[in-house]
Amino acid sequence: MKYHFVTVWRIEAPLEAVCEAIYHSLNWPLWWRNVERVEELIRGDEQGIGSVRRYSWKGRLPYRLTFDIHVMHVEPLAAIEGIASGDVEGQGRWSFSAEGTVSIVRFEWQVYTTPAWMNFMALFARPLIKWNHDSVMRQGGKALARMLNARLVDIAHN
Repeated sequence: MKYHFVTVWRIEAPLEAVCEAIYHSLNWPLWWRNVERVEELIRGDEQGIGSVRRYSWKGRLPYRLTFDIHVMHVEPLAAIEGIASGDVEGQGRWSFSAEGTVSIVRFEWQVYTTPAWMNFMALFARPLIKWNHDSVMRQGGKALARMLNARLVDIAHN
């Protein structure tokens, strides 16, 4: 089943600090409770291009997702893009900008699920899967603001 999610976090924090926190995803389990584990499988170059990391996620629904992200593009203070494979396959993109003292983080996730049980479940529970994703992203925005000792201005979902 195919999904397209967009989440935007607006956090009153320096853009450099926000980008640094997202870029260093090996540390996500320290502050983002839904991220159970991140393993580096391939290191990549000095910017992280070519790196492959395995992510294990747990939302509010009783299932976990594990997938690898192969980083394809990094533009410092602007964007990180990768290709997902595993329980979800497709593309993800973090993009960053600022309006005054507010950093804007946009996450776009265009994926399809690969587990047969999840594709079957989506036939009747697609709104629950979206709710679960939005919940994970909402918690991530709050956790990032808390970790940076910053004010979360807003979280929006498509």
